[in-house]
Amino acid sequence: MDSCRRRVLQLLGLSSLALTATPVLNAFAKEAEHAEEPKPVIKPNKKALTAKQWAMVIDTRKFESVDDVEPLVEACDTIHNVPHLNNKNHEIKWIWETHYHNAFPGKAGRFLSEEVEHRPFIVLCNHCENPPCVRACPTKATWKRESDGIVLMDFHRCIGCRFCMAACPFGARSFNYRDPRPFIKETNKKFPTRMKGVVEKCNFCAERLAVGQPPACVEVSEGKLAFGDLYDPESEVRELIRTHYTIRRKQVLGTEPSVYYIV
Repeated sequence: MDSCRRRVLQLLGLSSLALTATPVLNAFAKEAEHAEEPKPVIKPNKKALTAKQWAMVIDTRKFESVDDVEPLVEACDTIHNVPHLNNKNHEIKWIWETHYHNAFPGKAGRFLSEEVEHRPFIVLCNHCENPPCVRACPTKATWKRESDGIVLMDFHRCIGCRFCMAACPFGARSFNYRDPRPFIKETNKKFPTRMKGVVEKCNFCAERLAVGQPPACVEVSEGKLAFGDLYDPESEVRELIRTHYTIRRKQVLGTEPSVYYIV
């Protein structure tokens, strides 16, 4: 009698297991069917600007005061929903002005030209060819795009560990210590807003390049900034680098910054 009861219970258990497993197996089957479906082909925009390695040249000689920098910062902030926070410790910066000694520590000679020393110097993410921030990110929320060398951020994958901030030798990344949305003057719905606990930085206006437009800061700079393919001998940036003395930030570190400064 006991053996019969045990046999019945075993059969009931197997039936329950089959009923439980069926939806899971069906889900895997559907996933397999979906995986076999051909992926849609996304055609690139014919107007998109392309390059092997995008680079920027900043002619510091054309910046006489902070007033010359403000239109560039405002254009960038407006397009990318960068919040304006009064607390300097919570400040979010994509492109900003700083002193020569902060931008180029170790490059200042004892008798540096006063005119150069007091110029406003624009700094931003350098989109390095050998970016240490990418290697430091544990979730691949930041990566270097193979097609054109731009170092990008996936805000949804960022876990806020700030390893990338520690790895960046240029201080080019900002962390959202609070929800930035209430501090945005006017939201640009064409670009995503961020949330508390996420790192962000300049993206060389990748979204504008995709539709055939130059970076916002370059567009409003009135010739103070140039943008182009570093590996195209005929590009404007190569012509400027070839015909002017340029410097880059912290070159000795080997990150190969893609932002050049004419001094």
